[in-house]
Amino acid sequence: MLQSSEIREIRKDFPFLELSTKEKPLVYLDSAATTQKPRQVIEAMNRYYSYENGGPHRGAHRLSMAATEVYEGAREAVKNFIGANSVEEIVFTRNATEGLNLLAYCWGLENLKEGDEIVLSIMEHHANLVTWQYVAEKTGAKLVYLYIDENKEIPKKEIEEKITAKTKLLAITQSSNVLGTMPDVKTMIAYLRKVSPDAKAVVDGAQAAPHMPVDVKDLDCDFYVFSGHKMLAAMGAGVLYGKLDNLNAMKPYMYGGDMIEYVYEDHSTFLKAPGRFEAGTQDVGAASSLPVAIDYLNAIGLDKIHEYESYLVDYAYDAMSQMDDITILSRPTNPRGGLITFNFKDVHPHDVASILDSKGIAIRSGHHCAQPLHRSFGIHFSCRASFAVYNTIEEVDYFIKNLDEVRRLMGLGTR
Repeated sequence: MLQSSEIREIRKDFPFLELSTKEKPLVYLDSAATTQKPRQVIEAMNRYYSYENGGPHRGAHRLSMAATEVYEGAREAVKNFIGANSVEEIVFTRNATEGLNLLAYCWGLENLKEGDEIVLSIMEHHANLVTWQYVAEKTGAKLVYLYIDENKEIPKKEIEEKITAKTKLLAITQSSNVLGTMPDVKTMIAYLRKVSPDAKAVVDGAQAAPHMPVDVKDLDCDFYVFSGHKMLAAMGAGVLYGKLDNLNAMKPYMYGGDMIEYVYEDHSTFLKAPGRFEAGTQDVGAASSLPVAIDYLNAIGLDKIHEYESYLVDYAYDAMSQMDDITILSRPTNPRGGLITFNFKDVHPHDVASILDSKGIAIRSGHHCAQPLHRSFGIHFSCRASFAVYNTIEEVDYFIKNLDEVRRLMGLGTR
């Protein structure tokens, strides 16, 4: 596992930590929402806008060619990062949400019909749920939910009873942003292939790709989405992976410059993937951050990152599970993602987050874009502390210690 000396060196790369002082600490425990950026990523984006800024794919001059090289270099880096077959399988979007919407419009509306079933879990982020609600409403397809057991897992029985020959789409998270549950998506997809060979599998990797190795060929998913801003890269850098035959069979999502082949007065033809899905001038500056973030994560080692973050979660979970006035919602055992979701009894999560913020601790409060999951527990909101490789065990101790401040201010006493 990563040692404390290695974590200290890693922390030197993150400028935001310069905001933290003894008098006014900053403990950032909201990395599931967005990660902080290392100096190397910030410098890469500054370099792009300073010396490489041009219109990609559109000019023969020096800066246009530099921008094209940066943009397509990012595509190559992402291809290698997730184990895709070719760069043509990598579509750049603004974020995972846009990738899922692209699939809903370009694949779902065109291929699903009345009587078809869309299988998804109750744990899904709204981006991988509301999109398919819309498709079901427009096509007559039926939504089928996989529910979880007391261990916050999807039971084998749920999978075998609900993934059937009627299933035409499986849309599943690889790591829940609320529970930390990491479904065995590889096994689920293999079962889907067995009972419904023509069905497609969409994996939401937004909470997984930053924290663990991903191999889309090994998963055998048809589509995979994730967001760069959750893996140390810039906001505006999202990725949609799709098997090439699937992508080329889909109509474009948006129309305009850079995605066309030929335009006539009465009709147009379009590029093959990925170009047909990248209309207009793309966010090359954001894309420039991806290879640097990927190199940074790979240099540490994604296995080591997952192991270290699991250690932090285990430590926090063990401490918090001894507190009678706290209910922990997240998965109780490994494997699980790098977060812990909880509630104080009789204290609103927003109050918890505000009190902790007064002590310099940043957590998330709300429904985390997972209202159906919260409703299944009979609640509407929760608190979430999420960890990254730049967090320390001392920060976890400080967080645990200041839960007593919540008790004191809310009149609950102290332990």
